[in-house]
Amino acid sequence: MKNTILFVVIASIAIACSAPDKKAELEKLRTEKAAIESKITALEEELAKSDTTKIKLIDIVAMPLMPQTFKTYIEVQGRIDADENVSLSSEMPGTVTKINVNVGDEVIKGQVLAETDTRIVTQQISDLQTNLELATQVYQKQKNLWDQKIGTEIQYLQSKTTKESLEKKVSTMQEQIRMSRIISPINGTIDAVNIKIGQAIAPGVPAINVINFSNLKVKADVAESYSSRVKSGNEVQILFPDMKDSITSKVNYAARAINNLTRTFGIEVLLDSKKDYHPNMVAKLKINDYQSATPKIIVPIKFIQKNTNENFVLLAVNGIVIKNTIKISREYNGLAEISEGLKAGDLLITEGYDLINEGDHINLKK
Repeated sequence: MKNTILFVVIASIAIACSAPDKKAELEKLRTEKAAIESKITALEEELAKSDTTKIKLIDIVAMPLMPQTFKTYIEVQGRIDADENVSLSSEMPGTVTKINVNVGDEVIKGQVLAETDTRIVTQQISDLQTNLELATQVYQKQKNLWDQKIGTEIQYLQSKTTKESLEKKVSTMQEQIRMSRIISPINGTIDAVNIKIGQAIAPGVPAINVINFSNLKVKADVAESYSSRVKSGNEVQILFPDMKDSITSKVNYAARAINNLTRTFGIEVLLDSKKDYHPNMVAKLKINDYQSATPKIIVPIKFIQKNTNENFVLLAVNGIVIKNTIKISREYNGLAEISEGLKAGDLLITEGYDLINEGDHINLKK
């Protein structure tokens, strides 16, 4: 019994003495393990870089670049206008007695469109004509006598003056009759008739509208800053929103004078009279103010990346990402004209470009 107790005491003392040594040894092994794992990771990365058979390829999409013409446009709003668009009224007050046309009728220059009451003037002309016939006979007799040196010069001159005065009065009355008629000054189409039989009208009150649809044009005002770039002959695309139609034409005229108030200048584009255009209709114009002299490489701006000093794109070259510095000469509508850095046939990375870096190995998807 005493031996057993002694053995237990000795064993306890031995265990108590060896515990600190095992803790130290455990800590040492853990440290060595961490160092070994770190070396293993470094070696694996190094081997992965040198072993091309285990490189992970990144899927991308690329498009070949081809030269094309680069154009820029100035966008403005305009309207359809007719040079010969007239609103007619009577030149004298009166009551409408006759309307000779309807809306949509084709008329010619000089055609009488409507008439007002001229009974009083007509009666006055009739009275004057009677007096004029008498005055003309008296004048002829006095002239014959004067040619024969019979009578006085005063009698001859009085008869002549009376006759000429009556002729002028008749001419004035006939002019009043002409002024009582509404006459078309142009060839065109009746667009509106705003009067009725029996209606009293006065000068300046619109009565009939006549439009010549054979010479319609689009007019627009362009900002002064574009005066050096917009000229006669520039290509222009015109959109008619209300007609859901568009045409391509050329600037017929570009004004050289700048409006002092709006700081704009006017342009005109002639329209085809065969189409169903309407005066004052809204039109949207895209005026071509620049066109490259030779085909250029054009790149969507969204594929161009920038850093502090340069613009660049990523190209696919033999399965590797290559960074190419470029120079941009112009930008328009999400596209950039490239003056340096790219050539025909280069493969521009268009999908996955934001997930890769220069030197990465890539897989070009179809």
